[in-house]
Amino acid sequence: MTLFNSARAVVRASIESPAVPLTSTTLLDWLGGPKVHAGVAVTEQGSLGMPAVWRAVNLIAGTSASLPLHAYRYDDDVRVKVSSGSQAARLLVAPHPDMTPFELWEQVFAHLLLWGNAYLRILRNRLGQIVELWLIHPGRVRAGRESETGTKVYLIDGDIDAEYTDDKILHIPGFGYDGVCGVSPIRAARQGIGLALAAEEYGARLFGNGSLASGILQTEQRLEPAQADALKARWRAKVGGLDKAHEVAVLDSGIKFQQMSIPPEDAQFIESRKFQIDEVARMFGIPPHMLMQTEKSTSWGTGIEQQVLGFVKFTLRPWLTRVEQRVTKLLTPQSVYARYSLEGLLRGDSAQRAAFYTQMWNLGAYSTNDIRRLEDMPPVDGGDVRYRPLNMGELGQPDPVQTNEEATADA
Repeated sequence: MTLFNSARAVVRASIESPAVPLTSTTLLDWLGGPKVHAGVAVTEQGSLGMPAVWRAVNLIAGTSASLPLHAYRYDDDVRVKVSSGSQAARLLVAPHPDMTPFELWEQVFAHLLLWGNAYLRILRNRLGQIVELWLIHPGRVRAGRESETGTKVYLIDGDIDAEYTDDKILHIPGFGYDGVCGVSPIRAARQGIGLALAAEEYGARLFGNGSLASGILQTEQRLEPAQADALKARWRAKVGGLDKAHEVAVLDSGIKFQQMSIPPEDAQFIESRKFQIDEVARMFGIPPHMLMQTEKSTSWGTGIEQQVLGFVKFTLRPWLTRVEQRVTKLLTPQSVYARYSLEGLLRGDSAQRAAFYTQMWNLGAYSTNDIRRLEDMPPVDGGDVRYRPLNMGELGQPDPVQTNEEATADA
């Protein structure tokens, strides 16, 4: 089958199966992906073969998807959670008939982290209300703007006869510079990731070829090429592979084996892998210790709490804000907005929480039931009352204790 016949087969497969897209990016991946200076192909999915990238994507996507996403509205400048029966609340609680909210949003964040864009098909009921969100693989979608109106349009699977607009597609772009699409972080950092993938492949081949038994077979006899190949094949069969390292080999016919040590540049690939983990951490904005690189665990603060706080503020918050603001555009009425709850991530240990709750309760900012709700405990009778210290009052007003004593004396 020729290349063009193969390409036509891919086109036919794409029409029959949406899993095979027709975009130029996917076609490039099908042809092997763009190669970098290290000589390996780097694609979004292929980059997950590097454990550090896999961990970074899973960490950000999983942590973000695990956060509660709620719908709120303002009532006289007071933030109020909308009722569970509202359209907005139902959509956020069950956005897909088969996938859980965690599964759906985890894949949304994974698409953002790998492809720089996330696309979801919007399904409405007969009343025009949004009832479901269906994830679309970024490789299947091409986005652009109408030259005359500036309206964003989307093509799915290259079907030019079916253009979609924002009323049917929820597009969440990552960082970009054209006002339409986000830039794939993997493509932007493909040279560094390619170097890491090449180092992994090099290390695998180094040990796979029996690096501990590598050397030169010497003989004073003149060997024909076929004889040399046969000798090399017998030697590899005896000592090749990591499981045969330190195997005892018997040589005859005056053959000598001269063992060779691993060159320093070969042994340095272990150190280079540590550097590549740091590069991935820098690329995704993650503290190196979260990628199990413990040598630099104090780079983001003096304690785990400070490091987690930095991770939430500087890494998760931008991604969460992108999703919040795009999802808010779907919610009705317009006064309703979506927000992630970060309290669970920002909670300290039990002693720290107790000290914080005590301070907030003493100030009258939290009631007993407010604290119990934050700890996932049921409310108690009379727990909604807020108190303030008796020695506090408004400036210029009488001391509340003195006022109470005077009122008692008058009585």
